[in-house]
Amino acid sequence: MKSKTKDTPSGQEVFTLVVQVGRAPEDGLPDGATGAGMLCYAAAHDEAEAVRETVAVLRTAGLAPLDVTGYGTAQEREAEGAISTEERPLMDQALRENAVVVAEVTPFFDE
Repeated sequence: MKSKTKDTPSGQEVFTLVVQVGRAPEDGLPDGATGAGMLCYAAAHDEAEAVRETVAVLRTAGLAPLDVTGYGTAQEREAEGAISTEERPLMDQALRENAVVVAEVTPFFDE
């Protein structure tokens, strides 16, 4: 995935983010969960915009974002060989739709 080419005329890139969320009323998390980790792909011009948009989408969905960790652009991760074949279509979807794609949700439970 290349940035700022004719394939991405808007200059957007896809950023990989992991968002930790706490509990909120009607958040859809399983009973007994204390929160969750969410793997997200967000199309944006820079990481700050990707974080803002992702947090806004999750809040709109009734979730309570607590912390966001960025893992770089698709291009950076690809250079490191860190993109799986399952991730690529989701990243392409985020870029094509100018969207935030939640790829995975891992609920947290106290032991």
